[in-house]
Amino acid sequence: MTLSSFIQNTARTAVGVFSLIVAMSLHAAKPPNVLFIAVDDLRPQIFSFGQEKMVTPNIDRLAKQGVLFQRAYCMVPTCGASRASLMTSIRPARDRFTTHLTYAEKDAKGITTLNTHFKNHGYHTVSLGKIFHHPSDNAQGWSEEPWRPKSTTYAKKESMANARKKAGKSARGLPYESADVADDFYGDGKLADRAIADLKRLGRQEQPFFLAVGFFKPHLPFVAPDRYWNRYPESDVRMPDNYHAPKDAPREAIHSSGELRAYANVPPKGVIPEDLARKLIRGYHACVSYTDQHIGRLLDELENAGLKDNTIVVLWGDHGWNLGEHTLWCKHCCFETSMNAPLIISAPMLKGVARGKKSMALTEFIDIYPSLCELAGLPIPRHVQGKSFLPVLKNPTGTVKDFAIGRFGGGDTIRTDRYRFTVYSDKKGAPVARMLYDHVSDPGENVNISERSENAEVVGALAARLAKEMGKPAAR
Repeated sequence: MTLSSFIQNTARTAVGVFSLIVAMSLHAAKPPNVLFIAVDDLRPQIFSFGQEKMVTPNIDRLAKQGVLFQRAYCMVPTCGASRASLMTSIRPARDRFTTHLTYAEKDAKGITTLNTHFKNHGYHTVSLGKIFHHPSDNAQGWSEEPWRPKSTTYAKKESMANARKKAGKSARGLPYESADVADDFYGDGKLADRAIADLKRLGRQEQPFFLAVGFFKPHLPFVAPDRYWNRYPESDVRMPDNYHAPKDAPREAIHSSGELRAYANVPPKGVIPEDLARKLIRGYHACVSYTDQHIGRLLDELENAGLKDNTIVVLWGDHGWNLGEHTLWCKHCCFETSMNAPLIISAPMLKGVARGKKSMALTEFIDIYPSLCELAGLPIPRHVQGKSFLPVLKNPTGTVKDFAIGRFGGGDTIRTDRYRFTVYSDKKGAPVARMLYDHVSDPGENVNISERSENAEVVGALAARLAKEMGKPAAR
């Protein structure tokens, strides 16, 4: 080891020890553990969010233990980019955090990610399942090698049949499957088994832990054991009220749902037939209940191991998901259905933090990083662009910001208390189209009112605010 390396390592250790001492003074005990639960493609449609009665008793249980953010927004509605932005607390831009294949360590070189920050301050950090899109991304920030379960996608041979050919390549298997198999046949069952074993192991050590568990479902394909499908009788499945494009929406707003089209027996273009749409909706719901079951197993283990009272639990979905709204499927758009995502925080060890409350505070996923730092008694790095929502955890009727900004492709979008405004730009950055939706009169975003003369002042103000606050290109 070189002298400079020795000095750096010694300094890092000293900082970590000091931070732990600070945290212990704040919490009057050892620093709190963190259980960081990510769910891929989870839209805020769960019963506790007040939108639809899905069978999610365990997510609902967590909501009763903490604060549920009803207006939390991802930064980019695609997995790799969303996760990279959240884990760095840096806003996306046209040249940063752009696709599902994003690496945080490449797009934000030299930035200390959330897991690395906790590791540097004395935490034992573990990644199970899907946290970053790529397991190798920021691997040095985990105390152990990131782990993902090995499993077969389908249980039935017919589900794997590539029934359609496209562009000379075989399609994927079917977009859904209901099978008479045990929970641990699919990956998330295996993931929960490993997470429970790690909770037992980590709970016995003196060092606080940051355990990140990333569930894969309800990501496509919608595969889950029969018993979860049976919770949603086919006769009860409802189509969205707005199975049509918004009135006066620009063409840039409506994508082709290409992620879904890659699966077998899905028409390559056009509106998805209603019988298939109902099957997809039912399959999505079944997968949410399947994942909810395993989230419940983690919460049970926290209690059984005596860890509940000193563990911060964070549950988040990486972005929303469209189930036919505006004829769209998947994510990849600037509508509320893609940008709004679940966020629940429970911190039972901290005095003054609310329990069983809902907040309407506008919140961005880049705010999770600084908020967890404050909850754990760690310093907030200078690079962080989010803002801690600890005041909202103590007073759910309060707020810390009056906007939430995100983007996808050529679209930049801002959500305020009343409006969602989006600007679409060409490759040179020149505006080519825009959308404005009034969430007081049109919460479903069904009528674009951006070009109405009476809204010119609102459009001008929102465009200026968006331009000021959105992510800027990376320095060259």
